[in-house]
Amino acid sequence: MPSNLLSTAATDQAQPWRSIGSVQQLYIRDRQSAKPRPVAEAQAITGAGLQGDRHANPLSPRQLLIASADTYRDLHLPAAVLRENLLVDFPTQELSSGSLLRIGQALVLWITFQCEPCTLLDRRQPGVVKALDGRRGVLARVLRGGTVRIGDPISHLSSNIPPMSDAWQDRVVHVMRHVPQDKVLDYGQLADLAGVAKSCCRAFPRMLANRCPELAQRAQSGKLLSPEQGWRGTELFGVRAFLSDLPDLRLDA
Repeated sequence: MPSNLLSTAATDQAQPWRSIGSVQQLYIRDRQSAKPRPVAEAQAITGAGLQGDRHANPLSPRQLLIASADTYRDLHLPAAVLRENLLVDFPTQELSSGSLLRIGQALVLWITFQCEPCTLLDRRQPGVVKALDGRRGVLARVLRGGTVRIGDPISHLSSNIPPMSDAWQDRVVHVMRHVPQDKVLDYGQLADLAGVAKSCCRAFPRMLANRCPELAQRAQSGKLLSPEQGWRGTELFGVRAFLSDLPDLRLDA
């Protein structure tokens, strides 16, 4: 697969999707097992993620992880060690945040940000975090649901959806800036909305005090005392207005 495949802008306005590759493998990680389970097909639910997968969450920007077969080949990695949902045959590090992938004829994914390797990967494969050098894969939300199968073709499309930062601290601040003045959220919700590991919650107090002290009181540790005060954050993922210039992209109601 040419390394510059994703760099050329589409020129056909009537048919802007560009073929870039296909699905090589599929995995589901259910809550009962830490190991990815290979499947021949999976159902993606609009705004939620893959049915039965532990990361399916309507209030998260990291519903699926997409990894490249190139990374596995170059680093001689065991199958599924990166814990991806989709293994594809093109370089995922070239996918920009805000762009779209169409898989098969129905499923559409919204690329959110590159996935930062966590230390758990080193426990399973010592030295892999350093070796990856930013190539673990890219995260996505399900913009339009559908069935995904091994072998399905994948097409790419640029969009006007604002990009998300690869830096988790920037994403946390972004969420905080959207919390209404009369609302609060707990640290667990903040982690979900920003797409960061729950282990980062212990760093929130200092980080918020340094980056956005005027907003820090809108997030708190522990569960909220008053549900009426809580903010869900659903509007963070409302992107239809940014897709109005794509007449061939019909989303579910």
